[in-house]
Amino acid sequence: MLRQRLRARTSPLALLGRIVVFVVACALVWYGVMLAWLALGGPRSTIDSISGYRSAYDALAGLGENDLSGLARAVAAGAGLLAFLLFGYLAFKELPRPYLARHDLELTADERGTVDVEPRAIERVAESAASSHPAVASAAGRYATDHLTVGVTVRRARDVAETLEEAQRLVVEGLRTHDLPILPIHLTLTGFERKTRRELA
Repeated sequence: MLRQRLRARTSPLALLGRIVVFVVACALVWYGVMLAWLALGGPRSTIDSISGYRSAYDALAGLGENDLSGLARAVAAGAGLLAFLLFGYLAFKELPRPYLARHDLELTADERGTVDVEPRAIERVAESAASSHPAVASAAGRYATDHLTVGVTVRRARDVAETLEEAQRLVVEGLRTHDLPILPIHLTLTGFERKTRRELA
């Protein structure tokens, strides 16, 4: 069988984050070129007029404790916190969110065409079959290329093993009834409906 392809889901805000990274990268490259030019013996006055590094350095180096008022410090702290939250959020949106791409299941193919089944249809068959068991409260299926995962919520905590085995058998029968291929079925207990705490004992 064909293996699934891994794709990445990105947020629309990722574009804004990439623009910020591009601007910062351009600034670093620009000042790197100025620094290399200065190291090679370039004229300091010309480099300073282009980059403004010496003017900025002198202005910052000459600051003392009395030059910053309480309001200025509060504004600087607020701006720093806001920048941290904004750029941190954009960086979080930049993180890739991989997911497995699914495709339709091809049942038959001949000169007249093909018969395909969407993944959700296969999941619905498995969910309906598992939910038909009286001890199953709900079921959620997830179709993959080479297996079918079904999460089951049971009504009682007792006899869980027997319930899961019977639910798996019902899923196999449901696939067979609809002429679907019998895939490896991974049945998982996702929860149970408890009416009283005594039922856990």
